[in-house]
Amino acid sequence: MWLIRTFEEQALDLFKKSFVRGTVHPSIGQEAIAVGITAALRKSDYVLSTYRGHGHCSAKGADLRRMMGELLGKCDGYCKGKGGSMHICDPEVGFLGANGIVGAGMPIAGGVALKLQLDSRDDVVVCFFGDGASNQGVFHETANMAAIWKLPLIFVCENNGYGLSMPAFRACSVPDLSTRAVGHGFPGITVDGNDLPEVVAASQQAVRRARSGEGPTFIECKTHRWEKHSALARMCQGLLVLISGVPGLDRR
Repeated sequence: MWLIRTFEEQALDLFKKSFVRGTVHPSIGQEAIAVGITAALRKSDYVLSTYRGHGHCSAKGADLRRMMGELLGKCDGYCKGKGGSMHICDPEVGFLGANGIVGAGMPIAGGVALKLQLDSRDDVVVCFFGDGASNQGVFHETANMAAIWKLPLIFVCENNGYGLSMPAFRACSVPDLSTRAVGHGFPGITVDGNDLPEVVAASQQAVRRARSGEGPTFIECKTHRWEKHSALARMCQGLLVLISGVPGLDRR
C-alpha cells in the first residue's frame, strides 16, 4: 500500500513538472482495495483494470520502473511509452491491461473467464471498475452471461463516490451497488474499501466460489476519491481559480 501511495504521489509531482505525457488518474486513498483484492489471487489469475489502475498493476506484481517509464513516454515503458498512464499492461504477471474507456474491461474479462472455463482451469479473473461504469449496459450484459455460464469472474466496483464530477448518489439508483448482482442471480457484497482485512476476506470468499465453479461474485468497495478526477482536471481547476480574478473576464 505504501509503494502504491508513493508511486502515485511521485507521478503527480512529475506531472506538475511537465515530465508526464498525457494525464494521470491517481488512486490515492484506494490502496487497500488493490492490495486486498489481489492478496487472494495467484500469479496465474488475471486482472483487468480501469484508467485509475496503477494500484492494481502494482499489486499484481508489475515492474514499477517500467510503469513509471510508460508515464514518462520512455521506450522501456510497458507500451514503449506510447500508451501512457491509462494503457499499462503486463500479461506475464496476469495483468491484462488498464483501459481508458469506461466499463470496457468488463466484456474482455468475461471473454477471458470463458476461455479459462473452456480450458478447464481453476484460475479466476478480476475486473475492476468504478461506480459510474456500473451504470453501463455492458456491465449488465457481462453479468448476465457470467451468471448463466457460471464463469470464474469477480466484479470489483471501486465506489469512490464520484463518476468524474457526478456524485454517485445522484447517478446510481441504489445506495449499495452490490445489490445489482442479485438481479442477475449471483452474490453481491458491500465492504469498507478502506478496511484491508475486510477487503481480503471478501476477496477470498469470491475467489473460492469462482475456483469451485460456482460462478461470479460482485464486490463493492466503498471508498473516497481524495484527488480530482485526474491530474489534468486538477490543473485545469487551478487555472480557472487563477483566471477568475481577471477583470472583465466572463466566468462562464
